[in-house]
Amino acid sequence: MKKIAFLILISFFFSCEQEKKKEKITTNFKQYITILGTAQDAGYPHIGCQKECCENFYSGKSENKRVTSLGLVDIENKQKWLFEATPDIATQLAELEQHHLKKDNIIDGVFLTHAHIGHYSGLMYFGREALGKKNTTVFTMPKMKSFLTNNGPWSQLVNLKNILFSDLKNDSTIVLNNQLKVTPFIVPHRDEFSETVGYKIEGSKKTALFIPDIDKWKKWNNSIIEEVKKVDYAFLDATFFNQNEVKRAMTEVPHPFIEETVELFKKESLATKNKVFFIHFNHTNPALQKSSKEKTSVKKLGFGFAEEGMKFEL
Repeated sequence: MKKIAFLILISFFFSCEQEKKKEKITTNFKQYITILGTAQDAGYPHIGCQKECCENFYSGKSENKRVTSLGLVDIENKQKWLFEATPDIATQLAELEQHHLKKDNIIDGVFLTHAHIGHYSGLMYFGREALGKKNTTVFTMPKMKSFLTNNGPWSQLVNLKNILFSDLKNDSTIVLNNQLKVTPFIVPHRDEFSETVGYKIEGSKKTALFIPDIDKWKKWNNSIIEEVKKVDYAFLDATFFNQNEVKRAMTEVPHPFIEETVELFKKESLATKNKVFFIHFNHTNPALQKSSKEKTSVKKLGFGFAEEGMKFEL
């Protein structure tokens, strides 16, 4: 019996060591994406919300959720970039600084998707009332650049050289360094002030798709199924779970419902479904709640959900 107990103990020790090694391999990436936020533009809890979804935060059942943002980190070349300048940019930049890569300049560049409040309003913190540093690179499409240049208070950031533009073109790849490339592509959305883009983010090993906002998949000229098949990860718009979620005309805020995306991928392989990570959740979305039955049911089908702190190797 002592011999058996000893063998079990030895087996357990080696098993633990293997798990440690496996964990080190999967987390010690040279280039990777990290999730810095998952909520829709106004965050969670939501302003003016007295419903059960936000009450879960005030009663301590749920944690706050920052607005959707990705961090792109290159440990090898000591560079980092931000996707979206959200109202939570201060803590998101601090997250990158404290837990990923610390360096003299706070960020090597910020990629914007469009001119809706959760995606660009964080730029204000680069101004004289806050950070006040010069020449933070902001990657923008032509209409987005024009909007920021010709409208206050954003124009002050330009005039004081707090931000410096790096121009993007539709389907034209930006080479960040010898390991990383980024390609913007236009998607249909409510373009009151600027165009809207998604991004393909390419590393030496893997590629990711980032589409936090789009009207409906069928309005896009590309097939989202085929685009997902081309990449390793796809962070996709999941603002609303279904048609009945909010009491307003959904035509005012069109997005692909999670239910619609799930139905669209219904006949695809599990490997394809596993690439999808839903992101950009409205406060009313039950998938934002940690253990909701809606979220659980979708996960069982093979889809994933972006969570703050997740890391994806590139």
